[in-house]
Amino acid sequence: MNLPSLLRALPAYEIHNERNVEITRITPDSRQVIPGALFVAIPGVNVDGAHFIPDALSRGAIAIVTESNDPTIQLSNYPTILVPNARSALAHLSAAWHDFPSRKLRVVGVTGTDGKTTTARLIASILESAGHKVGAISTIGATTGDQEIDTGLHTTTPDAPDVQRYLAQMVDADAEYAVIEATSEGLAQRRLDAVEFDIAVVTNITHEHLYYHKTWENYRDAKAMLFRALATSYRKPRTAKVAVLNADDNARGVFDYLRAIEVEEQIVYSTDDRRRTTDGSNLESSVIGHRSSVCIFARAIHHSPHGLRFTIVTPHGELEIESPLIGRYNVSNILAAIGAGLARRVPFDALREGIARVRGIVGRMEVLQSDPFTVIVDFAHTPNALRNALATARELAHNRVIVVFGCAGLRDVQKRALMGEIAGKLADKIIVTAEDPRTESLDAINAQIIEGLERAGRRARDDYFVVDDRARAIAFAIEMARAGDVVIVCGKGHERSMCFGATEIPWSDQDAVSQAKSKK
Repeated sequence: MNLPSLLRALPAYEIHNERNVEITRITPDSRQVIPGALFVAIPGVNVDGAHFIPDALSRGAIAIVTESNDPTIQLSNYPTILVPNARSALAHLSAAWHDFPSRKLRVVGVTGTDGKTTTARLIASILESAGHKVGAISTIGATTGDQEIDTGLHTTTPDAPDVQRYLAQMVDADAEYAVIEATSEGLAQRRLDAVEFDIAVVTNITHEHLYYHKTWENYRDAKAMLFRALATSYRKPRTAKVAVLNADDNARGVFDYLRAIEVEEQIVYSTDDRRRTTDGSNLESSVIGHRSSVCIFARAIHHSPHGLRFTIVTPHGELEIESPLIGRYNVSNILAAIGAGLARRVPFDALREGIARVRGIVGRMEVLQSDPFTVIVDFAHTPNALRNALATARELAHNRVIVVFGCAGLRDVQKRALMGEIAGKLADKIIVTAEDPRTESLDAINAQIIEGLERAGRRARDDYFVVDDRARAIAFAIEMARAGDVVIVCGKGHERSMCFGATEIPWSDQDAVSQAKSKK
């Protein structure tokens, strides 16, 4: 593809040494440069990609995209493209390279602190039940048609070139829809720029990722980028731009903040049908302004170890839902998915079938044993997720709740004591262990968790135990368990490695549970 064709995709740029050259590859990694490549110099946290321009040129790059206006970079023999944001430029160039695949799909983005993977899977199942072919990009991996793609270790939102490549593969597989988990870091790092979203869904915005965003407001604003993108995304025939919002997530004003973002249509969901009569008026009348708004509610919620049963009230009638997913919090995830389905006018039968077909997701309240005691693996790694997971475990337990968890290194420090306090209040026995300590001291991480445990009044070697080795910690919990107990292992979920220092060690909570059970 020639350079002028690619540059037409950029929202803004300035070019020096303009020439019509043929591009063979677009890459932000100088080590991946081949002759004829366009090198995009991305400013990093520690190193500016502009420092690798000489290396890229020596490997055969014939054009450079950079934010730097350093005159030494504007080499006379090479087209040099100055852009306001190199990460965003990489996304737009990657989209153009693959002929703008998301313009040929209807795209649903799902953001939020907790519940993204489950909600995205439910949405995909609903669309599939309605007869549509669906691709997805999630924490667990990517699917393009019938093909599953491993997106790597600890990957949430892939880098922009990979996102666009996966979308192109979906188009090649004749998919009609793409469902994408939109993480705060993925949005803030512009990995999802040039993805033409049609529906934006939020689960909740609670405490997480402050190691990166620094403040909760920055974190919230990064999530809001998904909703703001609807206003500027590519217009597709017979496809409204729709926001699906959680009315229950307003403790810090999240719902009010997001509903103020201009969009063609809003679908608002709540697990509390009493909201319809607050202050003498219903929720629907409070959200309708100049936008078209629809409100849906859950009532008559029944939760058991076998799943969920409840009724959804919509403007089009009531919908009876049965789901094998456990955990009351999944009612909210199901409502969010139903909201996305209603945005695409999916019939009630397909909505009901799509929910019922999702029988479980790897590492999301995954029950590995139910007798004589229950063993569950869950991805809960945030305060809100841990609270929900332990509340669910408490409902399922006939005896004690035993939790195994830790906190990751080089991540949100503030949440560690919070999670310790939550575990201290909701679990009977707590085993604190490793969870991707990276280059931080595991002792220091665990000490911060213990602060919260002791705030909750728990005592060492009586209520809580510190077992650094995660396999031994899981085995200790299994050995401790008695009939009627629930052992819940939190934090790793679907992940298949654990990071110590800079090294990823193969790891599976599910395998560790299996090995521990075989020895009991």
